[in-house]
Amino acid sequence: MLTDYQLLRIPGPTPIPPSVERAMTKPMIGHRGNETSQMIQNIKPKLKKVFGTEQDVMMLTGSGTSCLEAAIVNVVHPGDKVLVVATGVFGNRFTKICEAYQIDVEEFHVEWGTALDPEAVKAHVQANPEIKAVFSTYCETSTGVLNPVGRLAQAVHEVSEALVIVDGVSCMAGVETKMDEWGLDIVVTGAQKALMLPAGLGFVAASERAWKVIESNPKRGFYLDLTKYRDNLAKDTTPFTPALSLLFGLEQVLENLETEGLENVYARHRLMRDMTRAAFKALDVPLFTKDEDGSPTVTSLKPTDFDAEAFRKEIKGSFNLTVAGGQAELKGKIFRVGHMGYCAPTDVLQYLAAMEIALVKVGKKIQLGAGVAAAQQVYLEQTQQRELEGAK
Repeated sequence: MLTDYQLLRIPGPTPIPPSVERAMTKPMIGHRGNETSQMIQNIKPKLKKVFGTEQDVMMLTGSGTSCLEAAIVNVVHPGDKVLVVATGVFGNRFTKICEAYQIDVEEFHVEWGTALDPEAVKAHVQANPEIKAVFSTYCETSTGVLNPVGRLAQAVHEVSEALVIVDGVSCMAGVETKMDEWGLDIVVTGAQKALMLPAGLGFVAASERAWKVIESNPKRGFYLDLTKYRDNLAKDTTPFTPALSLLFGLEQVLENLETEGLENVYARHRLMRDMTRAAFKALDVPLFTKDEDGSPTVTSLKPTDFDAEAFRKEIKGSFNLTVAGGQAELKGKIFRVGHMGYCAPTDVLQYLAAMEIALVKVGKKIQLGAGVAAAQQVYLEQTQQRELEGAK
């Protein structure tokens, strides 16, 4: 096996496009100079399109979790009551951050592998009017669920002034996000997933309603104070030294997304999800989520007649193909396949073919080629349908 060859199909970090790698090797520039300001000017309107907002999107040098913490510390105070809709490990991360700031946090538990029910959350918020904010993941990375955050925001706002704060780290730029239209108050994402960058940049956008709450909060922290990022962004700069090489890459990523067209990007991700799900159905490997709940960026599987960790070890050893395991209570019980960002239907066919061989090697009784054939059929059906629609 080639020593430096690997196929990375985890739900982040994800492979980086060559054009983005080249952009990140540009010579360093002054972070307070005109070149940086011009780059930020170029980035701002394109980021807004990814978020589906007219609000500016603030860029923080840090991981997605730093932006989750910023979303919390800027809008709630110690002792405030908040609700975390916990559909998996990363919903629970909101809880842990809130607890670190002595915030009165309650979890609304949803069965892992199942999307949240907006009406159920609405009823809970209505019965607890002291709740100041509702937190949810958009894609719950640990389970492969895509939550209906737009319907959640609409439901909550019908009965409460609570802010709706969304973690979109593992799906934004891979799924449609309409922050303004859906009434989301704060949306967060990170660089290393569908945005196809190395880890190290986080992004936050806030609604006008959220800004009123933020501005009235006297304890917003120092580095994570979002008003600093907003005020500096208006001047095409940042309050602290930015990760310039990542901004070089981000500028190229956004150009690539614009060239492909966001609607085409989202359609590509849905196609890859549907190909992957159809393949595993054909191979009789149980999906962990229902079709209507499955994320376009990551698919989770819960095998019943072979060991998930043995399978992961086999595909890593035979093909240097890496997929993710389960986390927390799902550790050793599921495996997760990432298909986002710099990933195409061709890659799906490749990893499915390799996985079929690995399934045979761990003792799974399958017909070789059955999964690939099912994925091929989905590809033909969906692409032909899009061609027909485009011809009308």
